[in-house]
Amino acid sequence: MRIRKTALAVVAIAGAVAAMTVPTASAAVPPPTQGTLTGHQITGTYVSGLSSGGYLANQLHVAYSSVFRGAGIFSAGAYDCAQGNVNTAQLACMDTMMPRKTPAELEQLTRDRAAAGTVDAAENLSGDPVWLFHGTADATIDQVVNDDLATYYQDLGANVAYEKTAAAGHAWVSPIGPNACGTTQSPYVNNCGDADPVHDMLAHLLGTVQPASTSAPTGTLVQFDQNAHVPGGDAAAISMGKEGLAYVPKACETGPCTLMVTLHGCYQYFGLVGNALMDKGYLNEYADTNNMIVLYPQATTMTGNPRGCWDWWGYQSPEYPLKSGPQMTAVVNMVHALGG
Repeated sequence: MRIRKTALAVVAIAGAVAAMTVPTASAAVPPPTQGTLTGHQITGTYVSGLSSGGYLANQLHVAYSSVFRGAGIFSAGAYDCAQGNVNTAQLACMDTMMPRKTPAELEQLTRDRAAAGTVDAAENLSGDPVWLFHGTADATIDQVVNDDLATYYQDLGANVAYEKTAAAGHAWVSPIGPNACGTTQSPYVNNCGDADPVHDMLAHLLGTVQPASTSAPTGTLVQFDQNAHVPGGDAAAISMGKEGLAYVPKACETGPCTLMVTLHGCYQYFGLVGNALMDKGYLNEYADTNNMIVLYPQATTMTGNPRGCWDWWGYQSPEYPLKSGPQMTAVVNMVHALGG
């Protein structure tokens, strides 16, 4: 296996990196406030993620297509590419040194599981907005693997936008990211100049989007106990951190809002990089001007998962891509707690 492929998957959200002028912004996320997830008037729920978070975002969108209206994914492959095998995950669904299931085979697998009731109806995906991103400097997941994800969604009737020309490494891309565009290094949030893929993703998913705030976020970053939402009440047992976070704009405390679930990648969880994704991912700035709550669930390490990845190959449960998958259930429980 090539050295460049040793890290199993990284973060979340996908988008067109079209050249455009963006406002200068360096807003810091507010410090976390201890609290709980409380109900809000949620008008629509979406999911985004990078790499392992991108794989989980796809799994959530497919398995719970009655809950999630669309997905934005940075650098990931098609639904259940790994087939419950870590070698397949590394050598076929990141690299291409082994054969992998074709999009058509995974589409049929999805339909079969829907017929068995282990995922929602595949027909729900038809018409859903899906935004995909892969950087030309991404040496962690091969572009052809990301292409499979585009084909998978297109064949199932989703409305797909796919950006694959930006010179980005394996990372979330944000106009206030701390890393150079072509790098792949901690905290995996890159800046590609005037490009604002977060805008492009949100515009594709939501239809319209107001410009991001250029002021410091004025909402609340709620830090909550994830144990309350995981099956069995033990987050560590399913490789999830004790605490998750949610950014709630002031407008969402009393009025209707959309909900965006954003899933970090490997080596990017809260216990390792702190607020990096929440601080520099450029979501909260759009949340303030677009009445959008952003939920940031958190994975962590455990035996078989030393990099704190989300489960997209079965390290924690053979049911990882199904509605009954423990991490899947936990995230959806958080969505329901917020009113989604």
